[in-house]
Amino acid sequence: MKRLIGLFLMSFVLLSCKKENLEKENTSNNEVVSFKENSTSAGSLYTVAYLPTSTTKQIVKHQYYTLSYNEKFEQAEWVAYELKKEYLKNNDYKRPYFIQDPKVTTGSADWRNYKKSGYDKGHLCPAGDMEFSKDAYDDTFYTSNISPQKKEFNAGIWNKIEQKTRYWAGKYNDIYVVTGGVLKDSDKKIGTEKVSVPTYFYKIVLAKSGKEHKAIAFLVPNEGSEKSIYDFVVPIETLEKMTGIDFFPNLKNLQSSKDF
Repeated sequence: MKRLIGLFLMSFVLLSCKKENLEKENTSNNEVVSFKENSTSAGSLYTVAYLPTSTTKQIVKHQYYTLSYNEKFEQAEWVAYELKKEYLKNNDYKRPYFIQDPKVTTGSADWRNYKKSGYDKGHLCPAGDMEFSKDAYDDTFYTSNISPQKKEFNAGIWNKIEQKTRYWAGKYNDIYVVTGGVLKDSDKKIGTEKVSVPTYFYKIVLAKSGKEHKAIAFLVPNEGSEKSIYDFVVPIETLEKMTGIDFFPNLKNLQSSKDF
C-alpha cells in the first residue's frame, strides 16, 4: 500500500513539473509573439508586417533599417525603415566617413567608386531621419545605404520629398518608408566596381489610419526639378512592374494616393 501511495505521489509530482514547464514554454512563446507584434523596439513593426520581397535574397538587417543588396548593381534595391514621431530630432552629430557594410556577404561597394564621379553619395535611408541616436545616425553611413545621385536632384526635389516624409511621420506618429533606385542593365556605371547610376529613384510612404493603411508612392528622375513633389506620385503597381519587387506582400489591394 505504501508503495502504491509513493508511486502515486511521484507521478503527481512529475505531472506537475511537466505542466509547469509547458506553462513556461507557452509563456515564453507568447512573449516572443507579443514582442514581434507590439514592441516599439526598432525594426519590429516593419520586419514582421511590411518587409518587401527581395529579388536577390540578400537581406541585411541593421538596428534601425533593413535593406536588400543587389551585388550586380553594387547597391541596395531597397532600404526599408520605420520612422516614428519621437525619432524627429535635430542633433548636431559629426558626419562619419562612409564605410563598407560588414553584413553584406558579397561585399558592398567601396566609397571610392564615387570619387570624382560627379555624383553624390546619396543616402537611401537619410541620416536626417536617424538623428535621435548617434548609433542610428552612424549606421546610415554604410555604402550599402547609398546610391549615385546628381547633386541637383539630391539637394532639390529628393530633399523636398525627404522633408515631407518627416512631416508625415509627425502627422501619423509612425510611418514605414521604402526607398531605392530603379536598377537596370542599361544604367550608367561609375568606379572600378561599376556602380549603377539609377535613372529613376522611388520612395513609398505607408501609414496606418485607424484600421486602414494608406500609402503614397513617388517615382522621380535622377535630375533637378522645380515641379511639385505631387507631380511624381505613381501607383505602387507601377513601381512593382519596374523593379520586380512586391513591396507589401502582406497588404492586399493597397493603393497609392495623393490624398495622404
